[in-house]
Amino acid sequence: MSLQPMQNYAETVRSFALAVPETFNFGHDVVDAQAARNDKPALIWCNALGQERRFNFSDIRRLTNQLANLLTKKGLKKGDRVIVMLPRIPEWQIALVACMKIGAIPIPCIEMLTAKDIDFRVQHSGAIAAITTAGNTHKFATCASVTLRLSVDDATDDTWTSMHLSAQESPDFDCAVLTAEEPALLFYTSGSSGQPKGVLHSTRGIYSWRLSAAWWQTLVEDDIKWCTADTGWAKAGTGILFGPWSQGSCVFFYDGKFEPRERLRLLAQYRITVFCAAATELRQLVNERVDDYDLSALRLSVSAGETVNPEIVHQWKACAGSPLLDGYGQTETLMTVLNYPCLPVKAGSMGQPIPGTHFEILSEENALLEPNQVGQLAMRLPNLQFMLGYWNDPIRTRQSIRTIDGVDYWLTGDLASRDPEGYLFYAGRNDDMISSAGYRIGPTEVENALIEHPAVIESAVVASPDPTRGEIVKAFVVLHPSFLPSEELVKTLQQHVQHHTAPYKYPRQIEFVASLPKNPSGKIMRRVLRDQEFNQSIGSQL
Repeated sequence: MSLQPMQNYAETVRSFALAVPETFNFGHDVVDAQAARNDKPALIWCNALGQERRFNFSDIRRLTNQLANLLTKKGLKKGDRVIVMLPRIPEWQIALVACMKIGAIPIPCIEMLTAKDIDFRVQHSGAIAAITTAGNTHKFATCASVTLRLSVDDATDDTWTSMHLSAQESPDFDCAVLTAEEPALLFYTSGSSGQPKGVLHSTRGIYSWRLSAAWWQTLVEDDIKWCTADTGWAKAGTGILFGPWSQGSCVFFYDGKFEPRERLRLLAQYRITVFCAAATELRQLVNERVDDYDLSALRLSVSAGETVNPEIVHQWKACAGSPLLDGYGQTETLMTVLNYPCLPVKAGSMGQPIPGTHFEILSEENALLEPNQVGQLAMRLPNLQFMLGYWNDPIRTRQSIRTIDGVDYWLTGDLASRDPEGYLFYAGRNDDMISSAGYRIGPTEVENALIEHPAVIESAVVASPDPTRGEIVKAFVVLHPSFLPSEELVKTLQQHVQHHTAPYKYPRQIEFVASLPKNPSGKIMRRVLRDQEFNQSIGSQL
């Protein structure tokens, strides 16, 4: 049953109680239940070619049941991990829900992953199945453990089965019974050091993600929600699938490149009522002639993944005629600090904690800080939305938890302050993570790719401020003596990184240096370089 929009924040915080059911299967208890209760539009899809497909909840129920039957016949069972690497097409929702009906654990992945990226995720997670497009099947060539292979297109060879065959299966399926703490979904997120981390979420987490859908986005059954997030992002799960469908809302899904005027045209044509986009997109949309488009249906816009400049918030409201509410979350926690329609918005603030969640600001010594002091943003545990932990890595999970006076806190890795009224203000990362156009990029992955080129002795990768993307990847490179700095070499190294890791991670700027700053133990001090970049940006604006 869907939640009602929040009317009074303080009262909701005081009286908060979310009764998580003992058992919960999103496929059965949301998708199938919506189809039985009020069969209405669930998904509107279109692409850049103008093709369109529409689905009611009954269609989603039937298609997911048929796919679940096919996957079961192929040997997929409860607890198995499945790589789901698909573009913005309806098969993405269908694949995720079908896996969940079985009790298998889907691993959503962006299409830009390389064969090397996929191989790591397969080996680390123990995935035995993959669902992807024909154009991506070659990336699984070395993944021998992936024995169940489905292509949404016609099969490329006899090792891949066409998803079209699911149409021959029964439209009925007995969904797995999952308890609240059983694993349900696995995301991979980049860390500031080492390989990506596997973030494992429970059915309890998926059930609780309806909170932000109801209270931040205020979604109801009559809404048409468009979230532009990539299908491998955690925000796609909450914004395109779990949140809206838990509220009975219809989802709009567009498969096409970002083009500002096309975004506005689609908002008008499909009468989108709630829009979710990264700050990178919004910065460009406000520079268009929004008056040329009828956005009268749009009642609310939200953004997450990177900080929205206060000026953009004001400009968007002025040109779109509806408010823009920023929000904060992590793959490990999902949306936890939000601006709400029932509260005044403070320029530059992330908002206030979602009811049921409590944050503290901690000093480096883990002492509780007073208002207006910057420190570590820490979330009190237990928390309904919090992950089960990092996949097969309890030590790494525990490293980010601190116990203060008998209470456990999750260290988010972000710096923040809180004003006397409880509003939280983001102050940056306390590690080296790069947030570029909504993508989280770990510097080590880029440095590892660079060092594979014979011209590179060592490198340090940091964030550099950018007016469009928020931050871009910048690499400081120490060259081998036999190579000379040149623009041609810059392009060569950029292409090299694009080839050896996901293309979006490549350094958009490369600076050749004689040496890198290091501490006494020889560790590269990325923070020195990052601060240099941001200080230069501030200086150029003075």
